Amino acid sequence: MKRIHFTAEDLARTRVATTIGVAAETFDSVKLLKNRDAPLAFRPWHASVRGRLGGQAGPLAALMPLHGQLVDAMSLMGDTASVDEAVDNLMAAPRALMRIELEAIDFHPAHRSWARNLVDGDREARLQVAMSLRACHRATVAPYWSGVRSRLSEVRAAYAGTMADGGVERLLTTLGGPLVRWRPPVLEVVHPRHADIHLNGRGLVIAPTLFSTQQVELLQAPLDPDRAPILAVPTLSGTSLDTALWEGAGESTALSLDDLLGRTRAAVLRETVGGCGTTELARRLNISPATASHHTTVLRNAHLITSRREGKAVLHAVTSLGIALLEQRHPLA
Repeated sequence: MKRIHFTAEDLARTRVATTIGVAAETFDSVKLLKNRDAPLAFRPWHASVRGRLGGQAGPLAALMPLHGQLVDAMSLMGDTASVDEAVDNLMAAPRALMRIELEAIDFHPAHRSWARNLVDGDREARLQVAMSLRACHRATVAPYWSGVRSRLSEVRAAYAGTMADGGVERLLTTLGGPLVRWRPPVLEVVHPRHADIHLNGRGLVIAPTLFSTQQVELLQAPLDPDRAPILAVPTLSGTSLDTALWEGAGESTALSLDDLLGRTRAAVLRETVGGCGTTELARRLNISPATASHHTTVLRNAHLITSRREGKAVLHAVTSLGIALLEQRHPLA
């Protein structure tokens, strides 16, 4: 049980957010994918995603031991909805933060030397995590992001409506079902690790999460003690079947994009969701690196992707304009 202690000032400073961030959602999606007994609500997603990742999930999965404490992806990579910003945050994370987040993790013996390099600030180890995050995001989250974003926005709006009608305490009373209980001035959260957390005037940020299904989590910034903690609350019941969230991901735009951009160039645009290097694009699409580079140049000139250099690699990522094109539900006139 975690017991979160509020003061009157904390209640006044409590607010709601839309997401815990793309890094944390991707991290949770990989944990969920490793669970062979996926909750009913996620079985269509699980069946669709299973087999897409292969070894690309390795570095991210290495941060997920079977037992004990887990890495707080939001602490390391922020609560941004942009995977590019999440990667930038990871690459710039202070070594002290890496040490706090990783030293308590019970890594598998095969991963301990690599984890030590990660803690010590090794750039190559961080790049491996960054590339794994991009690959996992592209496979498990990005194809469904439009629906996920809409669901999270709806939940946040419901939270805000409850606060507007009955105040913060009404929201705390109705939050999280059996996992959360409001006993003024303490919010009790069912959790395997016991702790008393005093907000001390910082307030609390309440954010819905989609791929975390196990429990409500309290996320804190260890190097910023004045920052309000984030309470991540699961939004999907493990027992209800809601297939609408997973239906038609990427199917309705295939023909229109192929007609508009050409089949190969449309495929290049889709592959840059979550980020991808030129060599990797060529390998995935079975084209030459020169052809991949030509298509990325055209897409970049059309402001559909951006490109940047990381070490020896050039990484491409879809822009907001490119995302809008990918999310179109009907052929463009």
